Amino acid sequence: MSSSRYLTNQFLIAMPGLEDPNFFHSVTYICEHNDNGALGLVINRPLEMQLGEIFQHINIEHADPDIRQIQVHLGGPVQQDRGFVLHEPLGDWEATLKVTDRIGVTSSIDILQAIAINEGPERTLVALGYAGWGAGQLEQEMADNAWLSGPADPEILFRTPDAERWRAAAASLGIDLDLLSGEAGHA
Repeated sequence: MSSSRYLTNQFLIAMPGLEDPNFFHSVTYICEHNDNGALGLVINRPLEMQLGEIFQHINIEHADPDIRQIQVHLGGPVQQDRGFVLHEPLGDWEATLKVTDRIGVTSSIDILQAIAINEGPERTLVALGYAGWGAGQLEQEMADNAWLSGPADPEILFRTPDAERWRAAAASLGIDLDLLSGEAGHA
């Protein structure tokens, strides 16, 4: 079976007409997509929370004020009490889902302990919760024109400011979201 119909390592960019408050103007990075469904992390929903608060909650010692102030994101509406670290390079952590040869998403505490002492991955995005789709659900939403999809750009993923990620992800596909209505077809 061809894996080309799967959206792993792609951005899902909410169409302007997608009004679900969980995904309005969102960019979701698809970490895994197969016949059983899909899992992704919304990458442009900053929470009013910094990493230092998570460290305090789970009793991880940390000193570097820059690390304490790392922004935490709302990764999606599912299991919002569970943390995920999207990171590059892949590294060797206890519980990592390998997305590509360079990018992984880790849910084990060892990566947070490494970040706390400045020994974590070079680039990270910390999120609480995730976005999940059951078998065939994402395919149906794609058919309903709820999303644009295209190859993920690590620079947008890790470097672009949150407020610019929705437009930047669409622009990376050559699409100006301001020109689209909620009725637009596939790009």
